[in-house]
Amino acid sequence: MALFSRKTEKKSEEKGAVKAVKQGVSKSLPTDRDLAGVIVKPHVTEKTVGMGDNNVYSFIVRTDATKYLVRDAIKSLYNVTPVKVNIVNSSPRQYKSKTKARRLTEKGVKKAYVYLKDGDSISLV
Repeated sequence: MALFSRKTEKKSEEKGAVKAVKQGVSKSLPTDRDLAGVIVKPHVTEKTVGMGDNNVYSFIVRTDATKYLVRDAIKSLYNVTPVKVNIVNSSPRQYKSKTKARRLTEKGVKKAYVYLKDGDSISLV
């Protein structure tokens, strides 16, 4: 068992190297993330199409996505810079089926409303 070993490390250089690896700073860049996976799909409804006239677009995003990840994904995928991003969590709900006497569960989703400046637009169709 390594937990109860009585051996000690002999060289302090090895300790320093191990400590540096444990404390090591990640060398990943902000562009190394998979930004295409942040946005699941555009959320196209009658209401969101009407909001498109005011430069507001709606997307369904991953449940662990943040405003900053959504902003970076929109920048890289659609080549526009968002002015503001709002996130809305829709919690799962249970309801009774109309045709069968069962309780069904509707999944919860996370939506992002992306506001663009005048002149910018996203072609979703």
